[in-house]
Amino acid sequence: MLPTTSPQSNGALDSRDAARHTAGFKRYKYLRRLLHFKQMDFQFAIWQMLYLFTSPQRVYRNFHYRKQTKDQWARDDPAFLVLLGIWLCVSTIGFGLVLDMGVVETLKLLLWVVLVDCIGVGLFISTLMWFITNKYLLKQPGRNFDVEWGYAFDVHLNAFFPLLIILHFLQLFFINHLVVINSDWFIGYFVGNTTWLIAIGYYLYISFLGYNALPFLKNTVALLYPFALLVIVYILSLSLGWNFTQGLCWFYKYRVQ
Repeated sequence: MLPTTSPQSNGALDSRDAARHTAGFKRYKYLRRLLHFKQMDFQFAIWQMLYLFTSPQRVYRNFHYRKQTKDQWARDDPAFLVLLGIWLCVSTIGFGLVLDMGVVETLKLLLWVVLVDCIGVGLFISTLMWFITNKYLLKQPGRNFDVEWGYAFDVHLNAFFPLLIILHFLQLFFINHLVVINSDWFIGYFVGNTTWLIAIGYYLYISFLGYNALPFLKNTVALLYPFALLVIVYILSLSLGWNFTQGLCWFYKYRVQ
């Protein structure tokens, strides 16, 4: 059969298709979906959150599938980010209640945690990891393979969620009840610091899995090296009586003064 479109129209289609794959268009599409809750797949986002605790490798297999079907590694659905924000707000309000903060103080803490701890620190870590992986970990630099900034942000969100649940939610039940980890007792800072060890270790491990899943990166095992420093700090904290949870509670109170 003869072609039904002219070369000019093919060129126009190719240019429009190329435009849809630019970072700017993907970012615009992602942000636009934030305003349309009906277009978000919250059920799938909940599934990912559960598997981040039980089998995080399965979550990154889905990223492979997205690359094959939509030609991008990063999420195109902000449902995970929205649910993460809800968990962050609920757990921060819980901290306000546990620390006997007033309504205004709790709102101040919520703004600090969301805008600085989550968004600000998240953007910084994502940008830093995006730079490091593209600068030092590419197998073949300049070969059209690079780590998308959006993917680096997704890896951070994936790793941040278990850390959030462990330190900002589960820990709430131990600050003033059961084992009082906000105290100078050995059992208190032993349980508290061990919780921090597990949470930060989980963050490092899930971050490693995220970058190790990219076939064009090399030497990703280097991302596990901070585990050694983490264990050293943990042993020192128990030897010197440092209480990380007590420090966090003090810092939260200082922030809202």
